[in-house]
Amino acid sequence: MKPVKVLFVCLGNICRSPTAHGIFRSFVREQGLHAEILVDSAGTSGWHIGSPPDQRSAAAAAKRGYDLSDLRGRQVGASDFLEYDYILAMDSNNLSALKAMKPSYYEGTLSLFLDFAENNDVRDVPDPYYGGVKGFDKVLDLVEDGCAGLLAHIRQNR
Repeated sequence: MKPVKVLFVCLGNICRSPTAHGIFRSFVREQGLHAEILVDSAGTSGWHIGSPPDQRSAAAAAKRGYDLSDLRGRQVGASDFLEYDYILAMDSNNLSALKAMKPSYYEGTLSLFLDFAENNDVRDVPDPYYGGVKGFDKVLDLVEDGCAGLLAHIRQNR
């Protein structure tokens, strides 16, 4: 059986999507599913290609035991629609950008990441880039909830 491939997407790929990437990867490893579920992240912009995650994102994640140090920014491209079963946007603006580039043949799931959250009704993961430390903690709370729901969904539908 081929692995399920998940791509998390935000604007710059230095705050929200690498946080989701690192947390979901950790959840997948904890469940022993790292050969069955592959994870990546990207940004709709090309501003931070090759850059590590924002230091504030990495520090907040590290406090909860998640390591983002190996992740590097990249821009989402047309080939991602051939590669990924789930392309999950962190917010409505990035979802709109992804829908605009989505080829007609894409049959995977293109949606908001928080559509999978189980314990909140927030739709968009807020961008913490211009805010304070509390914004990064809020992102972690939302992303942990979304990742738990996404993993449950994949396990149920696999």
